[in-house]
Amino acid sequence: MTFDDVRKFALTWPEVEDGTSYGTPALKVRKKMLARLKEDGDSLVVPDVPIDERAMLVESQPRIFYFTDHYADYPIVLIRLSKAKRAIVEPFLRRRWRGLASKTARAAYDAGA
Repeated sequence: MTFDDVRKFALTWPEVEDGTSYGTPALKVRKKMLARLKEDGDSLVVPDVPIDERAMLVESQPRIFYFTDHYADYPIVLIRLSKAKRAIVEPFLRRRWRGLASKTARAAYDAGA
């Protein structure tokens, strides 16, 4: 996968828009970051992943999920897009989107899905 692949499916969700974060391309929902491309150009930075869930993801799928020392104390996981498949990334981001989107947007999405 690439960030462009992620953009294509995420921009079909209500309230998702292109943006930037820390000088890199990002996807935002109501001005809050859904995810952003890390400076390495291959990793997706996904916030609000509980530390215990991140530990399980990294342990079970270390080729895809990881974190750096910089993010060790934050509820953030990194996803290696070049190793990931849409079947893993999309549901993960959709869950985050559902937490950021308005109730109206979620209802509209659910009605069309």
